[in-house]
Amino acid sequence: MSTVLITGCSSGFGELAALTFADQGHRVYATMRTPGKSAALNERADIHQFELDVTDSTSVNAAVEHVLTEAGPIDIVVNNAGIEVYGPVHLLADDEVTQQLDTNVTGVVRVIRAVVPSMLANGGGTIVTVGSVAGLVGTPYGGIYAASKHAVEAISEALHFELSQQGIRVRVVEPGQFATLLGANGVYAAAMTPDTPEFQRRERFHVAQRSLVNGEPAPAQRVADVIYQAATEQPGRLRYPVGDDAALIIATKSQMSFEDFDTTMRAALNWYE
Repeated sequence: MSTVLITGCSSGFGELAALTFADQGHRVYATMRTPGKSAALNERADIHQFELDVTDSTSVNAAVEHVLTEAGPIDIVVNNAGIEVYGPVHLLADDEVTQQLDTNVTGVVRVIRAVVPSMLANGGGTIVTVGSVAGLVGTPYGGIYAASKHAVEAISEALHFELSQQGIRVRVVEPGQFATLLGANGVYAAAMTPDTPEFQRRERFHVAQRSLVNGEPAPAQRVADVIYQAATEQPGRLRYPVGDDAALIIATKSQMSFEDFDTTMRAALNWYE
């Protein structure tokens, strides 16, 4: 039985990952900014819930210390907490950029910084970070979110080279479109109000994106299953794409120039704006 620490468990991938690890017999510490927010987790006495805010180093360090004191070494950490800021890059305010990067990038680093020393002392462990297909391709009106996920790719690849020889395995899960509250809870740039052309064009692009998944995102449990796979399979690999749209985008972009990729994806989306 492994001890697993997961961030961002109030809903979506984090909530489902916590349930999946617990169902497989692992000792699960499910964290979020507001413990008790998940009705599904509240029903599970075998899942420990407590506060962890990835934007606050004191909160992160206290949460990790709590697990180490109560359960001993952390075998697996899943960096899932994240937000999505929508808006054209040229209209984003400094605080909006900071909010996106502080949560999705610096937050990941804070957790890694807190857990790695104990993993090294224990002879190893596994770090799984939930990235996105957006970490491999920039999308209109999601540029700063894509930037945060590109950063996750770079950080994870560097960590692999830095820590693999010391027994720490690093994994990145790269979902496409799935049914979670991430999009619904997204933050719109203050300058992109519903009456602006940018807002309306972003809405048209969002509809076009849905064509890659036949209009309906797949159940989020599929991603939770891949998170579990990435954390537990041996020897495993660095990257785990999830979703037919992710597979299509990754394969297409890797096989052609950006100009040809641009043409191909516009045709696939029927989006020529």
